[in-house]
Amino acid sequence: MRRYAVWIGVAIAVVCVLGAVTVSAGFWRSLAGTQISWQGWLAMGLGVLFSLAVGIGLMALVFFSNRHGYDDQSRNDRE
Repeated sequence: MRRYAVWIGVAIAVVCVLGAVTVSAGFWRSLAGTQISWQGWLAMGLGVLFSLAVGIGLMALVFFSNRHGYDDQSRNDRE
């Protein structure tokens, strides 16, 4: 039963990804001939850099927390 649920979850994820790709491709085709100004390129570049900085920073915090034992389960001293 559990394997069946996993395959249903995988199938739903694949359908969602295919739907997102289809919608994105449609938007991409509808923008044919559109120019991006230098301000647009600058904004896109800053957005990518900011997203990378946030992602790298959060992953660094995850690794730091794991290595220093902050993710360990707390123990009750009164056993």
